[in-house]
Amino acid sequence: MSELVPGGNLPLPGGAVSVQVPGPFDVSALVTDDSGKVRGDADFVFYNQPSAPGARLHGHTLTVDPPGLRTGATKVTVVVSPAEPGTPLGRLPAPTLLVTGQGGRLIARFAPPRPGQETVLLLAEIYRRGSGWKLRALGQGYADGLAGLARDFGVDVTEDSAPTAAPPARSGTAPTSPFPAPQRPATAPHQRAAAPHRPATAPHRPATAPPTPFPAPHRPTAAPLTPSATPPRPSHPAPDPDPNPDGFLPLVNSARARAGSPPVSLDARLTSAARAHASAMAAAGQLGVEGRDGVSVYQRVTATGFTYVTVGEHLVSGPRTPAEFVDYCLGSREPSRTLHDPAFTHAGLAYVTGGRSGDTYWTALWARPLTPQELARTAADVVELTNRERAGAGLPPLAVDPVLTTAAQAHSADMIARAFYSHTSPDGSQPWDRAAAAGSARRSIGENIACGQRSPAEVVEGWMNSPGHRANILKPTFTHIGVGFAGGGAAGTYWTQLFGA
Repeated sequence: MSELVPGGNLPLPGGAVSVQVPGPFDVSALVTDDSGKVRGDADFVFYNQPSAPGARLHGHTLTVDPPGLRTGATKVTVVVSPAEPGTPLGRLPAPTLLVTGQGGRLIARFAPPRPGQETVLLLAEIYRRGSGWKLRALGQGYADGLAGLARDFGVDVTEDSAPTAAPPARSGTAPTSPFPAPQRPATAPHQRAAAPHRPATAPHRPATAPPTPFPAPHRPTAAPLTPSATPPRPSHPAPDPDPNPDGFLPLVNSARARAGSPPVSLDARLTSAARAHASAMAAAGQLGVEGRDGVSVYQRVTATGFTYVTVGEHLVSGPRTPAEFVDYCLGSREPSRTLHDPAFTHAGLAYVTGGRSGDTYWTALWARPLTPQELARTAADVVELTNRERAGAGLPPLAVDPVLTTAAQAHSADMIARAFYSHTSPDGSQPWDRAAAAGSARRSIGENIACGQRSPAEVVEGWMNSPGHRANILKPTFTHIGVGFAGGGAAGTYWTQLFGA
């Protein structure tokens, strides 16, 4: 997976891609040609008009199939706005764009600078470059809602007349044709909030509540991988063998010291994994969290024997020296945050020049080793944050149940070992089956799972921003909890909450 910064871009694989923005947001899209203007109302895809040639909105997922776009279309601009019209984005959790390819493989993540009073945000654009298609991160906002957006894309707007009993237009103005007026059913916010539930091969479950007490995961599923797979050893290009090339460690620790973060030490296993991944990217001629060999950068880390409680990565092409690489990381918000993150204690760096393009491909890995103490602390933090949410809702805290903890930990590890992401294990077992197998006699069981989050705070926040997961956390009848965490696999981290009553 590539972590994008505003203005950053990367080539897209062939075929359709899916775009999601988890949380209380609406995703929409504008289809344009080289002029950057819409051609008519059919070029606007949103919840009242969910499909156009080559673009389809289903629930919270926008699927774009570039070859299927209308004749002359060269760009699809992805737009996010609050599910509750007129709400400033600054009052909501920061939107994060997730882009997945065929099979659910996570391609890119983009977290723009936190919006303020903006009520509409251009997150990204999928655009044609030569014979291929690319993704560019944007992050441009409009405080006047769809009106400002419409003007920039060639649509006339009119000011609203005196207020009526009808639902207010966003930000006090409403676009005229070709944008259809957004009209929600009276119960839409609740229906939309409850929507993320998924069929077997999609990231969400059906819109109706499942007959079981657990909600579906809110993260996109990862493409099945073989955990034991190892990357091929290409005959070229040859990576730099120096574990501390050109003084990388002093450059990094100097920058961390200025930010008040403790130093990191180089780890030979992380360096080996970084070298393998840089070689794979160079051989493929493109950046990506997964190489053409089907092995993710996280699998390369765990294959070396390094287990982690948190992990970060920089996948970059272009810089020619470690000094240029560090300067690049310090010049952008998300890469700088990773380099400065005080949670990391170990690092590894490798770069490779060669492959198809002749570019230099860099992989920097940052991690904190997993120990029994770190695992216990991570689980305890998840429980504390969960109980804090329950206390805010006037509910009693959940007690830690060792049996539920064993079952939850086993499920997180199993999702990595057998390369799946689901409440249903490959053998067909469900959460209550796993709880009973671990020795639990509790009558009611619920489960939350997630993948990709890098900290207890991030995973609990994500669950609380998802109505189904939130319902489990705040269910009054639940009395006990177990938490599981494992690092590795396609997404990097796998989390499980198992509730019981």
